[in-house]
Amino acid sequence: MITADFSRLPVKPGIKILDVGCGEGRHTAAAYRFPEVTVVGTDLDIPSLSATRERLELHDRMGEHGGGVWGLSASNIFNLPFADNSFDLVICSEVLEHIPEDKSAMAEIVRVVKPGCDLVVSVPRYYPERICWALSDAYFNVNQGHVRIYRKKQLVGRLENLGVKHYALHFAHSLHSPYWWLKCLVGPERRDAALVNLYHRFLAWDIMRQPKLTRCLSRLLNPLLGKSLVLYFKKAAGGTR
Repeated sequence: MITADFSRLPVKPGIKILDVGCGEGRHTAAAYRFPEVTVVGTDLDIPSLSATRERLELHDRMGEHGGGVWGLSASNIFNLPFADNSFDLVICSEVLEHIPEDKSAMAEIVRVVKPGCDLVVSVPRYYPERICWALSDAYFNVNQGHVRIYRKKQLVGRLENLGVKHYALHFAHSLHSPYWWLKCLVGPERRDAALVNLYHRFLAWDIMRQPKLTRCLSRLLNPLLGKSLVLYFKKAAGGTR
Protein backbone atom coordinates (compact mmCIF):
# COMPACT_ATOMS: atom_id res chain seq x y z
CA MET A 1 0.00 0.00 0.00
CA ILE A 2 1.22 3.52 -0.79
CA THR A 3 0.71 5.56 2.36
CA ALA A 4 2.69 8.74 1.65
CA ASP A 5 0.93 11.24 -0.61
CA PHE A 6 3.61 12.29 -3.10
CA SER A 7 1.39 15.09 -4.40
CA ARG A 8 2.05 16.92 -1.12
CA LEU A 9 5.81 16.73 -1.60
CA PRO A 10 8.27 18.69 -3.77
CA VAL A 11 9.52 15.72 -5.79
CA LYS A 12 11.75 17.34 -8.41
CA PRO A 13 14.33 15.97 -10.86
CA GLY A 14 17.68 15.38 -9.24
CA ILE A 15 16.53 14.86 -5.66
CA LYS A 16 17.61 11.94 -3.47
CA ILE A 17 14.89 9.91 -1.71
CA LEU A 18 15.37 7.37 1.08
CA ASP A 19 12.73 4.78 1.99
CA VAL A 20 13.60 3.54 5.51
CA GLY A 21 12.23 0.10 6.34
CA CYS A 22 11.18 -0.25 2.73
CA GLY A 23 9.76 -3.76 3.10
CA GLU A 24 8.87 -5.05 -0.36
CA GLY A 25 9.46 -1.63 -1.90
CA ARG A 26 6.09 -0.08 -2.61
CA HIS A 27 7.19 3.45 -1.75
CA THR A 28 10.63 2.88 -3.28
CA ALA A 29 9.06 1.83 -6.58
CA ALA A 30 6.49 4.64 -6.48
CA ALA A 31 9.25 7.21 -5.99
CA TYR A 32 11.27 5.66 -8.84
CA ARG A 33 8.53 6.66 -11.26
CA PHE A 34 9.34 10.36 -10.80
CA PRO A 35 11.67 11.99 -13.36
CA GLU A 36 15.41 11.74 -12.75
CA VAL A 37 15.34 10.95 -9.03
CA THR A 38 17.76 8.83 -7.04
CA VAL A 39 15.84 6.51 -4.72
CA VAL A 40 17.31 4.21 -2.08
CA GLY A 41 15.42 1.53 -0.15
CA THR A 42 16.83 0.19 3.09
CA ASP A 43 15.68 -2.69 5.27
CA LEU A 44 17.21 -5.37 7.51
CA ASP A 45 15.07 -8.15 6.06
CA ILE A 46 16.91 -9.71 3.12
CA PRO A 47 13.85 -11.45 1.59
CA SER A 48 12.03 -8.10 1.59
CA LEU A 49 14.97 -6.42 -0.11
CA SER A 50 15.01 -9.21 -2.70
CA ALA A 51 11.33 -8.56 -3.38
CA THR A 52 12.08 -4.85 -3.72
CA ARG A 53 14.85 -5.58 -6.20
CA GLU A 54 12.52 -7.73 -8.28
CA ARG A 55 9.91 -4.97 -8.24
CA LEU A 56 12.41 -2.32 -9.36
CA GLU A 57 13.92 -4.56 -12.03
CA LEU A 58 10.40 -5.16 -13.38
CA HIS A 59 9.93 -1.38 -13.58
CA ASP A 60 13.19 -1.19 -15.51
CA ARG A 61 12.14 -3.89 -17.97
CA MET A 62 8.71 -2.34 -18.48
CA GLY A 63 10.08 1.19 -18.77
CA GLU A 64 7.88 2.29 -15.86
CA HIS A 65 10.29 4.77 -14.32
CA GLY A 66 11.41 8.35 -14.68
CA GLY A 67 14.92 7.70 -15.91
CA GLY A 68 16.58 8.01 -12.51
CA VAL A 69 18.57 5.46 -10.53
CA TRP A 70 17.81 3.18 -7.61
CA GLY A 71 19.81 1.39 -4.94
CA LEU A 72 19.19 -0.91 -1.99
CA SER A 73 20.90 -1.21 1.38
CA ALA A 74 20.66 -3.94 4.02
CA SER A 75 21.01 -1.72 7.06
CA ASN A 76 19.77 -1.10 10.57
CA ILE A 77 17.56 1.89 11.30
CA PHE A 78 19.74 2.62 14.35
CA ASN A 79 22.85 2.99 12.19
CA LEU A 80 21.98 4.07 8.66
CA PRO A 81 25.06 3.97 6.38
CA PHE A 82 24.59 7.52 5.10
CA ALA A 83 26.19 10.83 6.00
CA ASP A 84 24.35 13.56 7.87
CA ASN A 85 22.00 15.64 5.72
CA SER A 86 22.11 13.24 2.74
CA PHE A 87 18.53 13.09 1.44
CA ASP A 88 15.99 15.57 0.12
CA LEU A 89 13.11 13.32 1.16
CA VAL A 90 13.00 10.53 3.75
CA ILE A 91 10.01 8.20 4.07
CA CYS A 92 9.53 5.94 7.09
CA SER A 93 6.18 4.18 6.65
CA GLU A 94 4.73 1.73 9.20
CA VAL A 95 8.09 1.08 10.86
CA LEU A 96 8.36 2.86 14.21
CA GLU A 97 5.53 0.87 15.82
CA HIS A 98 7.73 -2.23 15.50
CA ILE A 99 10.80 -0.81 17.25
CA PRO A 100 11.24 -0.96 21.05
CA GLU A 101 13.94 1.75 21.09
CA ASP A 102 12.11 4.18 18.84
CA LYS A 103 13.83 7.34 20.10
CA SER A 104 17.15 6.28 18.58
CA ALA A 105 15.41 5.31 15.34
CA MET A 106 13.70 8.70 15.12
CA ALA A 107 16.98 10.51 15.70
CA GLU A 108 18.63 8.53 12.94
CA ILE A 109 15.98 9.19 10.30
CA VAL A 110 16.02 12.91 11.12
CA ARG A 111 19.83 12.92 10.93
CA VAL A 112 19.92 11.95 7.24
CA VAL A 113 17.35 14.55 6.09
CA LYS A 114 18.86 17.65 4.49
CA PRO A 115 18.08 20.97 6.21
CA GLY A 116 14.97 22.53 4.73
CA CYS A 117 13.82 19.18 3.31
CA ASP A 118 11.04 16.73 4.04
CA LEU A 119 10.39 13.73 6.26
CA VAL A 120 7.24 11.59 6.03
CA VAL A 121 6.39 9.24 8.90
CA SER A 122 3.35 6.98 9.05
CA VAL A 123 2.18 4.73 11.88
CA PRO A 124 -1.07 2.92 12.67
CA ARG A 125 -3.69 5.41 13.83
CA TYR A 126 -4.52 5.30 17.54
CA TYR A 127 -8.15 4.24 17.74
CA PRO A 128 -8.30 1.65 14.89
CA GLU A 129 -5.15 0.12 16.37
CA ARG A 130 -6.58 0.20 19.88
CA ILE A 131 -9.64 -1.72 18.65
CA CYS A 132 -7.36 -4.39 17.17
CA TRP A 133 -5.49 -4.74 20.46
CA ALA A 134 -8.79 -4.95 22.38
CA LEU A 135 -10.17 -7.67 20.11
CA SER A 136 -7.08 -9.88 20.09
CA ASP A 137 -4.17 -10.39 22.47
CA ALA A 138 -2.26 -12.04 19.62
CA TYR A 139 -2.66 -9.19 17.10
CA PHE A 140 0.49 -7.26 17.88
CA ASN A 141 2.63 -10.37 17.44
CA VAL A 142 0.91 -11.68 14.30
CA ASN A 143 1.03 -8.26 12.65
CA GLN A 144 4.85 -8.36 12.57
CA GLY A 145 5.36 -7.32 16.16
CA HIS A 146 3.63 -4.05 17.03
CA VAL A 147 5.05 -2.93 20.37
CA ARG A 148 3.18 0.37 20.94
CA ILE A 149 0.32 2.56 19.80
CA TYR A 150 1.12 6.22 19.11
CA ARG A 151 -1.06 9.22 19.75
CA LYS A 152 -0.62 11.96 17.15
CA LYS A 153 0.42 14.68 19.61
CA GLN A 154 2.95 12.37 21.26
CA LEU A 155 4.62 11.35 17.99
CA VAL A 156 4.67 14.88 16.57
CA GLY A 157 6.22 16.23 19.77
CA ARG A 158 8.95 13.61 19.90
CA LEU A 159 9.96 14.18 16.29
CA GLU A 160 9.84 17.97 16.60
CA ASN A 161 12.20 17.73 19.58
CA LEU A 162 14.73 16.22 17.17
CA GLY A 163 14.76 19.21 14.81
CA VAL A 164 11.88 18.86 12.36
CA LYS A 165 8.65 20.87 12.13
CA HIS A 166 5.28 19.26 11.53
CA TYR A 167 3.30 20.92 8.72
CA ALA A 168 0.63 18.49 7.48
CA LEU A 169 -1.13 15.20 8.11
CA HIS A 170 -3.75 12.92 6.63
CA PHE A 171 -5.24 9.50 7.30
CA ALA A 172 -5.04 6.58 4.90
CA HIS A 173 -6.38 3.08 4.16
CA SER A 174 -9.84 3.35 5.70
CA LEU A 175 -11.00 0.22 3.86
CA HIS A 176 -8.32 -1.80 5.66
CA SER A 177 -9.51 -1.05 9.20
CA PRO A 178 -12.62 -3.31 9.06
CA TYR A 179 -10.48 -6.09 7.59
CA TRP A 180 -8.16 -6.06 10.60
CA TRP A 181 -11.07 -5.81 13.03
CA LEU A 182 -12.65 -8.88 11.44
CA LYS A 183 -9.33 -10.69 11.45
CA CYS A 184 -8.79 -9.93 15.13
CA LEU A 185 -12.38 -10.93 15.99
CA VAL A 186 -12.05 -14.43 14.51
CA GLY A 187 -8.40 -14.83 15.52
CA PRO A 188 -5.51 -13.26 13.59
CA GLU A 189 -3.81 -16.61 12.99
CA ARG A 190 -6.82 -18.27 11.39
CA ARG A 191 -6.66 -18.92 7.65
CA ASP A 192 -10.09 -20.54 7.22
CA ALA A 193 -12.41 -17.62 8.04
CA ALA A 194 -14.48 -17.21 4.87
CA LEU A 195 -15.51 -13.59 5.46
CA VAL A 196 -11.95 -12.50 6.26
CA ASN A 197 -10.61 -14.26 3.18
CA LEU A 198 -13.29 -12.68 1.00
CA TYR A 199 -12.45 -9.22 2.36
CA HIS A 200 -8.75 -9.87 1.71
CA ARG A 201 -9.50 -10.72 -1.92
CA PHE A 202 -11.50 -7.51 -2.19
CA LEU A 203 -8.59 -5.45 -0.83
CA ALA A 204 -6.13 -7.12 -3.22
CA TRP A 205 -8.48 -6.41 -6.13
CA ASP A 206 -8.88 -2.81 -5.00
CA ILE A 207 -5.11 -2.26 -4.77
CA MET A 208 -4.52 -3.71 -8.22
CA ARG A 209 -7.47 -2.13 -10.05
CA GLN A 210 -8.00 1.09 -8.06
CA PRO A 211 -11.57 1.65 -9.29
CA LYS A 212 -12.94 5.16 -8.95
CA LEU A 213 -15.79 4.08 -6.68
CA THR A 214 -13.60 2.57 -3.97
CA ARG A 215 -10.98 5.36 -4.30
CA CYS A 216 -13.75 7.88 -3.64
CA LEU A 217 -15.17 5.82 -0.79
CA SER A 218 -11.74 5.49 0.79
CA ARG A 219 -11.14 9.24 0.66
CA LEU A 220 -14.53 9.92 2.24
CA LEU A 221 -13.94 7.41 5.04
CA ASN A 222 -10.27 8.16 5.75
CA PRO A 223 -10.97 10.96 8.28
CA LEU A 224 -13.13 8.55 10.29
CA LEU A 225 -11.73 5.05 9.68
CA GLY A 226 -8.24 5.62 8.26
CA LYS A 227 -5.92 2.83 9.47
CA SER A 228 -2.74 4.92 9.09
CA LEU A 229 -1.74 8.31 10.44
CA VAL A 230 0.58 10.04 7.95
CA LEU A 231 2.67 12.97 9.22
CA TYR A 232 4.72 15.44 7.17
CA PHE A 233 7.70 17.32 8.59
CA LYS A 234 10.34 19.73 7.35
CA LYS A 235 13.82 19.81 8.83
CA ALA A 236 14.91 23.19 10.12
CA ALA A 237 17.01 25.09 7.61
CA GLY A 238 20.59 25.16 8.79
CA GLY A 239 19.97 22.24 11.15
CA THR A 240 22.60 19.53 11.50
CA ARG A 241 20.70 16.86 13.37
